[in-house]
Amino acid sequence: MQKTGGQLAMLLVINGLLLVAGALISGTFLSVFNLQSMASQVPEIGLLAIGVMLAMCAGNGGIDLSGIALANLSGVLSAVIVSSFLSAADSGTAFSLAFIAGALLIGLAGGVINGLLISRLNITPILCTLGTQMAFMGLAVVVSGGKAVTVGSPALLSSIGNDMIAAVPIGFLVFVLVAGLIAALLKFTPYGLWLMLMGTNPKAAVYAGFPKNGVIVATYAISGTLSGLVGVIIAARNVNVKFDYGSSYLLIAILIAVMAGVKPEGGYGRVVCVVLSAIALQLMSSLLNFGGLSNFVRDFAWGLLLLTFLAVGRYDIAGFLSPGRRSQTPSVPVPQTPK
Repeated sequence: MQKTGGQLAMLLVINGLLLVAGALISGTFLSVFNLQSMASQVPEIGLLAIGVMLAMCAGNGGIDLSGIALANLSGVLSAVIVSSFLSAADSGTAFSLAFIAGALLIGLAGGVINGLLISRLNITPILCTLGTQMAFMGLAVVVSGGKAVTVGSPALLSSIGNDMIAAVPIGFLVFVLVAGLIAALLKFTPYGLWLMLMGTNPKAAVYAGFPKNGVIVATYAISGTLSGLVGVIIAARNVNVKFDYGSSYLLIAILIAVMAGVKPEGGYGRVVCVVLSAIALQLMSSLLNFGGLSNFVRDFAWGLLLLTFLAVGRYDIAGFLSPGRRSQTPSVPVPQTPK
């Protein structure tokens, strides 16, 4: 029922980038240290991209523009609250656990707010999440006074952002584990079927009795929880958190989702493709850095890539290469009225 060409395409992109980088940079790019550094940067944008994918799959122009703003709010608000009764220096483990729980709960609450506004008030998702993005950022500014909030480096939190297991950053392992859980949720639970079919044909989904409002709220709740986890990872990798961290992450998360073959109109998306797409984009970013190009050139490249993939995505490339093959999309069978 799902296309697998996206996975193969992303694998080819990654392999091609590695070969080009190895040939041009004489092994420096492929050093263990550099690969570990890149892997530690993938989770933040990768988790946000999975949230964007879920919202897109819901259809009806669904997209979550509030991801990075909610991630920053989760980190800032959780740090302020937990710091009021726990010290990172004196009670490192307790502080870390309380901070992680607080950030996840704040992210969940923000996602539920998005879902309720969209499902109950029928607000267009892109406008709703644009509004909540500004609200989340404004609240983070008010709570922090517009300044960075110090989290410190308690052992447990610091290990998530800086330590490794078998030479692989713990943050990257967390990202892969969470991505696997989301993929299993979509593949083996009714929620995954409802989400994809609702995105494909919302009217048929309503007539079939799918819990439309529940699916929308659950989708944005999951996306919000992922944002909360991003807030944790940001805090774990840095000594402090701030309301405007990762200002370009929104564009990058959308680009990753589109590169992974997620349909903006809804009904199709695969987590494994998003993971591969996030890795590919990180490789591209590192290549641009090695080339000495500025961040402004990189942002221009991301915007151009996004427009290119959106344009190319309007055509069935697989069908063009194989005229006898038709693209397969999920469909809802229409019952026949007995005569």
